[in-house]
Amino acid sequence: MTLEAEGFEVETYNDGQQAFDAFSKKLPDMAVLDIKMPRMDGMDLLQRLRQKSQMPVIFLTSKDDEIDEVLGLRMGADDYVKKPFSQRLLVERIRALLRRQDAQNGEVVAETEETKVIERGYLRMDPLRHAVSWKGQDVSLTVTEFLLLQALAQRPGFVKSRDQLMDVAYDDQVYVDDRTIDSHIKRLRKKLRVVDAEFSAIETLYGIGYRYNEE
Repeated sequence: MTLEAEGFEVETYNDGQQAFDAFSKKLPDMAVLDIKMPRMDGMDLLQRLRQKSQMPVIFLTSKDDEIDEVLGLRMGADDYVKKPFSQRLLVERIRALLRRQDAQNGEVVAETEETKVIERGYLRMDPLRHAVSWKGQDVSLTVTEFLLLQALAQRPGFVKSRDQLMDVAYDDQVYVDDRTIDSHIKRLRKKLRVVDAEFSAIETLYGIGYRYNEE
């Protein structure tokens, strides 16, 4: 009711299997998933979705389910909201992800630092097409993963703090902790190592942040 009042078109499902069956026919612009769902839980549903789509996904998690938050982010969720949650906060996080998705889909076409093609050694990123390749092989990234890699690759050799990366991936009104950024970076590295087991361009500077080293 809250989302519809904000102008969103919403479809709801009673369990994970019902949602998966519906998504198999037509993907929504984004999904908000609970973790604990009957028939197919949120983790399984996300895993299946990521085999066919990189659409934005937000997880709802119980306050004490820290391990679920970490696993969800590592599996490819873009964000999570803890229960009990503010409906206003959920709406703002949905809007933030959809804005980024629109930009990555090419609705913002002006030539800017955020839209121009990036080529750094083996890496090639085309923001308007949301396309990434490493050594000529395509790498499928979520919106959040793409934004983080883009921020690092724009200035190779320069350190980006976790706070700076949070500003890139999330709106000012949305607070996330360091663990969220770390989980996204781990997922990003894992995807790049699928196409190149020796990938090491993203360096961790413990207590400081991350740096992209051009290879």
